[in-house]
Amino acid sequence: MFPELNDLLNASPDRAEPGKLTLLCDAETDGSFLVHHFLSFYLKANCKVCFVALVQSFSHYNIVGQKLGVSLTTARERGQLVFLEGLRSAVDIFFRAEGKAHPLQFLREAKAASLQPLYEFVREALEPVDQGEAAWKRPVLLVDDLSVLLSLGVGVVAVLDFIHYCRACVCCRLQGNIVALVHDSGDAEDEESDVLLNGLSHQSHLVLRAEGLATGFCRDVHGQVRRVGSILLGDGLLASVPESGSHVGKCCFKIGTWAAFPEAGWPPLLPLHSAGGALRRRAACARGRPGSSRLPCFSAF
Repeated sequence: MFPELNDLLNASPDRAEPGKLTLLCDAETDGSFLVHHFLSFYLKANCKVCFVALVQSFSHYNIVGQKLGVSLTTARERGQLVFLEGLRSAVDIFFRAEGKAHPLQFLREAKAASLQPLYEFVREALEPVDQGEAAWKRPVLLVDDLSVLLSLGVGVVAVLDFIHYCRACVCCRLQGNIVALVHDSGDAEDEESDVLLNGLSHQSHLVLRAEGLATGFCRDVHGQVRRVGSILLGDGLLASVPESGSHVGKCCFKIGTWAAFPEAGWPPLLPLHSAGGALRRRAACARGRPGSSRLPCFSAF
């Protein structure tokens, strides 16, 4: 996990708040490093994690997790991690008997109208364990990412219903947390993507938005992470409120082969590696000097 993000969120594995829905959004940049952060964060917090991975393979997440100090293989063997590998399941589902239910059953349907099998998979995975098994702090659902469901033909209403039922089960009944990634295409003609993003933003207690720099390309910084919180209006309604202050709720990040900030007095960063065309990420400390006007920065690969 990235200590700089924990500082931004004022969070740590020892005091993770329950009952929260965190929405991760990226626009004109790759925000998947946020998924790796929360995955390692909740595994280190000794939480039971159900990870619905629709983008990358298990080996990819495991390699990145090892660089962040966690082993997904060990967590899965201990029963702490329930991993749904969408890339493999998308192939296996076509060789199963039609009578057997599958979390990604909608792939076999001519019109994907319901995600109920996927919800049932999440509910069963995060139900409290028996007394003979290890007890975890709280359940966590992690989805990477929801925009893929739209690309696979699932309607935006079905995706919003899925998150609504998961909130009722995981956040309310089980007092756990949900973290989901969604893409902001920025295309005015992509109405489904806009409806999904706006609908999830209204349901979320916290929105972390990774976006490119408004000033354009920069050699030392590739983007910024902006935090948007919510306030409770009553009857379970949430209203999104941007964090106040020029620097509060923001930090910068850099993705690349090497990360270096030339300003004197900044600690050196670790080398960043890239393999297989996939970005691998690791935090490297790059804090601004006291009194500096710079945003806090971190490196991700």
